[in-house]
Amino acid sequence: MKVILLQDVKKLGKKGEIVETAEGYGRNFLLPRGLAKEANAANVNQAKQAQEVAKHRADQKHDEAVVLAAQLEKVVLKMKVKMGANGKMFGSIASKDVAEALIAQTGLTGVERRKIELAEPIKSAGTYYAVAKLLPEITAKFKVEVEEE
Repeated sequence: MKVILLQDVKKLGKKGEIVETAEGYGRNFLLPRGLAKEANAANVNQAKQAQEVAKHRADQKHDEAVVLAAQLEKVVLKMKVKMGANGKMFGSIASKDVAEALIAQTGLTGVERRKIELAEPIKSAGTYYAVAKLLPEITAKFKVEVEEE
């Protein structure tokens, strides 16, 4: 029996795939639980269109990430912080602070706080590098300069 998966099913396939399965497994397990629908001509055409749309969206997202990565590579983020007498910072700069400064200084909104990684929290003045993971295969490294206020 051929079915179109509506959700990811362990050891069978991912959402949107057309898979061949045993008659009883399809009729008694997958269909009643809403995990799959029967692969008739109309459903197959609909599934193929959905796959094309998903592929198109993924390609668009990839292209946007490449453009954003190119823009981020050129960014030099300047942050001014209060320092103590011995040159140490009060607190530290984390990825959240870098993300807020990035949006404020450049206006690039495609980078979220969770996507920015620092080797360790910044605790003193100097030049550091941050990495923005836009997609699993696309990363952008940009410079963060911390100066005393």
